Amino acid sequence: MVTDPAVRAALELTPASPTRARIVDITTVGRRTGRPRRIEIFFYRVHGRFYLNSGLLRPPSWYANLLSHPDFTFHLKNGVRADLRARARPVTDPGERRTVFTEVVADLNQPSNPGTIQQPTHLVDWLRTSRLVEVTFPDLRR
Repeated sequence: MVTDPAVRAALELTPASPTRARIVDITTVGRRTGRPRRIEIFFYRVHGRFYLNSGLLRPPSWYANLLSHPDFTFHLKNGVRADLRARARPVTDPGERRTVFTEVVADLNQPSNPGTIQQPTHLVDWLRTSRLVEVTFPDLRR
C-alpha cells in the first residue's frame, strides 16, 4: 500500500499545477509483442479520479496495449520518483466522457495553459477524437 505523502501530493493535481507536474511515464505491455513499452504522457485529475487521454484520430499504441493488458506501471518523475502499480479502464460512456473532457478542456483553456495545446481547445474536438482511460492505483488507499 502506498502511504508516502510525497507520492500522494504528486497525484493531487489542481488547475494551478504546473505542466511538469502533469507529465509521467507509463509502461504498458505490448499488445502483440508482450514486451514492455514506456512512453511519456500527460495525466489529469478530474473530480478526484485520474485519467490518461490522447487526441489522436487513430488509437495510439499505449491505448491499444491497455485494452489488451490493463495492468501497467505509472511512473512519477517530477518532484518525486515512484513506480506505481496501476490499472486502466477505458471510458466509453458518452456522459462520463463529456464530464471528464469538460474539465480537461477548461483546464487547458486557462490563461496559464498547462500544456502545449493551442488555445482555445474545444470540447467537441476532444469528444470526437480522443481516447480516454481512467487510472486506478490498487496500492493507493484513499
